[in-house]
Amino acid sequence: MIPLVEIDDLSVDIVQGRGANTKVLPILRHIDLSVEEGRVLGIVGESGCGKTMTVLALMGLLPEGGRISGGRIRFRGRDITGLSRQEMENIRGKRIAMIFQEPRGSLNPLLSIGAQMREILYYHEGIKGKANKEKCIFLLRTVNISEPEKVYDYYPFKLSGGMCQRVMIAMALACEPELIIADEPTTALDVTTQAQILDLFNEIRGRIRSSFIFVTHDLGVIAEIADRTAVIYAGYVVEESSAAALFGRPLHPYTDGLMRSRLGRRNSNRENLYSIPGVVPVSGNMPSGCPFTPRCAYTTEQCRREIPPLAVPLSQEIESGHKVRCWRQVP
Repeated sequence: MIPLVEIDDLSVDIVQGRGANTKVLPILRHIDLSVEEGRVLGIVGESGCGKTMTVLALMGLLPEGGRISGGRIRFRGRDITGLSRQEMENIRGKRIAMIFQEPRGSLNPLLSIGAQMREILYYHEGIKGKANKEKCIFLLRTVNISEPEKVYDYYPFKLSGGMCQRVMIAMALACEPELIIADEPTTALDVTTQAQILDLFNEIRGRIRSSFIFVTHDLGVIAEIADRTAVIYAGYVVEESSAAALFGRPLHPYTDGLMRSRLGRRNSNRENLYSIPGVVPVSGNMPSGCPFTPRCAYTTEQCRREIPPLAVPLSQEIESGHKVRCWRQVP
């Protein structure tokens, strides 16, 4: 069966300047990911690793100067990397929807919630008038917003961050898309609201057949919602597996570091909070060889010379489909 989404050897650059002053910064390199129908792919990593840039490339929303310099993105077997702006606009919102990181900043402060929802239904579905309003109110009720008739007429400033996020989810569901991308949907929310939003996503999964890409730096979110997980570091996928296998046996030193950072202080032995030493390298100032080399306790000369492939590890005990980019694990 053909996956719903296939990202094949994707590379993305940011071009800065013009003429003799042109500088090309590599942002993503050789990304290979796929999303099966009805499944959730989690993408995890620190800020600046390339998580958001990956999904923006998929949506055709790369920032100014951004370009796909290699590879292909296929949606239901169709190559969408070379589509025109109009062709991508016909897909975005209707077949692929995205929930952005900052819900309040993603809503137009000058338009009511109803006006913003109406536009989606009219543009993609041709629904207008009374039927349009009824569908909007139905969608607001679907995401557990109380008094949706009132919220329909509210402006974003009257809503809390959690309410704005529910509105964004309702807008993403408007056209019953085949793929929903959620980019850090719980980051700007308090802990209680985060839990409510995750419960809402799990509830939605039980009702609709859409696939999801869930982008986050929070491994707790991945554990709760993802079927498969890709760990991205410095523009490379460094590990990919089922969520259960990733938590049960992380293979890449970076993934292991993320897991250890999540555990925090243990009361039994007063172990200090662990943090991965160093920082994510900046594009244009990448180390030679494996990009994790400066922060890795297992670095060898081979690591400094060559970037390892994303491959099945040598161990025979690893579940099928588990891949890692590390010379300690692959031939």
